[in-house]
Amino acid sequence: MISAAPVARLGGLTALAGALFAGSLAPVPAAGADAGPGGAAGRPGVVALAGLDPAAPAPDPAAVATRLAGTLGDPVLAGPAAFVVDASSGRVLLDQRGRVPATPASTLKTVVATAALATFPDDRLRTTVVHSPPPGGSATAPGGTLWLVGGGDPTLTAAPRGGGYPALSRLADLAGQVRAAGIRSVGQVLGDASLFVGPDRAPGWRDNYVTDGDVAPVSALAVDAGRSAPGAIGPRAPAPPAAAAAAFAGALTAAGVQVGSIGLGRADPSAREVAAVRSPPVRVLVEKMLSESDNDLAESLGRLVAHRRGLPASFAGATRAVTDTVAGLGIPTAGMTLYDVSGLSTGDLIPPATLVALLRAAVTAVRPELRTLLTGLPVAGFSGTLDDRYGTSDTAAGAGEVRAKTGTLRNVSSLAGQVVDADGRLLLFAFLSPAQEATGTKAALDRVAAALAGCGCRAAPTAPAAGRAATAR
Repeated sequence: MISAAPVARLGGLTALAGALFAGSLAPVPAAGADAGPGGAAGRPGVVALAGLDPAAPAPDPAAVATRLAGTLGDPVLAGPAAFVVDASSGRVLLDQRGRVPATPASTLKTVVATAALATFPDDRLRTTVVHSPPPGGSATAPGGTLWLVGGGDPTLTAAPRGGGYPALSRLADLAGQVRAAGIRSVGQVLGDASLFVGPDRAPGWRDNYVTDGDVAPVSALAVDAGRSAPGAIGPRAPAPPAAAAAAFAGALTAAGVQVGSIGLGRADPSAREVAAVRSPPVRVLVEKMLSESDNDLAESLGRLVAHRRGLPASFAGATRAVTDTVAGLGIPTAGMTLYDVSGLSTGDLIPPATLVALLRAAVTAVRPELRTLLTGLPVAGFSGTLDDRYGTSDTAAGAGEVRAKTGTLRNVSSLAGQVVDADGRLLLFAFLSPAQEATGTKAALDRVAAALAGCGCRAAPTAPAAGRAATAR
C-alpha cells in the first residue's frame, strides 16, 4: 500500500490507482480554501490521495490561465468553455464560461454514473424467466408459456459460456436452468419489457443513431444491446425485445427445450419463476459505461434510478430522477436541461462547473461509493475511449496522467476529468468545445489536458520591496 506520508510525486496513473483501489483516502483540512463547486470553503471530507504530497504547492490561477491560454486559444476548438479547480481546496483556477450551460455530449454520463452509484452501487440487475403450464397440466407438462422478463440489463448476452471481465449474464444459463426445472417443451416464448415505459428514442436523437449502431432503442429487455451478435458493429435491432425473445428461443432449443411460437407480452403475475441471472454489480457496470462510453448502459441505469425513486422509467423520469439525486448530494444543477442521460441528445445542456463538482464529490471521504466515478474514467493512451489518443509529441505529457470522460457529437467535443500536475497537485477539469466533430478537435483538447498535466503552476515568488534590507538588523 502506498504510504499516506508526503512523498516525491509519483506518476499520476500509479498514485491515483494505488489510492483508489487500496481505499487509502485520508481527510486533510481545506482551511482558507476558496468556495468551490459543490461546497463552500472549508468543506469537510475533502481529501488528498495517498501517494500525493498534501503539502504540494497549490496552483496559482494566473499561472494556470497563462499555461492554458495557447492551447485553449487554438482556432479548431472554436472558443471552448473551460473550468479547472484544485481538488483539495476547491479553489477555482480557471473559469472560462464555466458556469454557462453548454452541450456536454457523453461527458454527461458522469451525471448518471454519480446518481447510480449514490442509489444502488452493489445491486445486480436480474433477468428472470417465469413459466405457466398449460391449463390443467402439471408444472412440467408440454405446452404452456415461458416469459423472458427484462430487468434493464443491456449486457445480457447470447455469447457462449467463457471467461472475461466482467462476467456478464447469459441466455445460455437461463436456458439451462429452464431445462433443469424439468421443462422440455413450451407452447410459446414471450418477451416482457414492461419495466420501462414511454418512447424508446429521446428528443434530440439523430435518426442515424440506431442504424449506425451508436445505441439501441431503449428497452428493459435486450440481448447484446440489440446487436446482431455479441460484439458486432453496425445497425442495432429496431425492436430489441422481439430480438431478445427470438434469441432466447434459440438458446432453449440448443438446451433441448422445444419451442412453439415466439412473441411479446406482459408476464402473468401468477407465473412461477424458473430461472434467473444477475448482472455484475452496478459499480462494475458504471466503470464499463464510463470506459467504453456505453450509451445503452447509461440510459438503462437512468431509468432504474427513476424506478427506485418511484418515478416512471422513461426518459422524462430518468432525467428528473438523476437530476434530483445529484442535487441531493449538494451538486449544483442550475442550468441543467436534460432530454436523456447518455448525452446523445443535441438538446442537453449542463455547465462545465457542474461536471467538475461531480468529480470533486468523488474525491471525498463522505461518499466513498462515488469513487468508482474516478476509477471508471478512461486513462489517456491506455484504456477505454482514450486508448488511441495522447500518442503524439505534443500530447505525450498527458499519457498515463490524464483520466477523463470523452464526449463527441457532430458539433461538440468535450473532455472532463482529472490530472495530477507537475507539482503533485490533483486538478479537476472540464473542457467543452462547440467545434465540428473531427480528429483535429480531439487532438486539440488533448493538448489542453496535456498542458495542464505538465503545469508547475505555483505562484511566482514575490520580489523584496525596493530599498528594503534583505536581512533583519
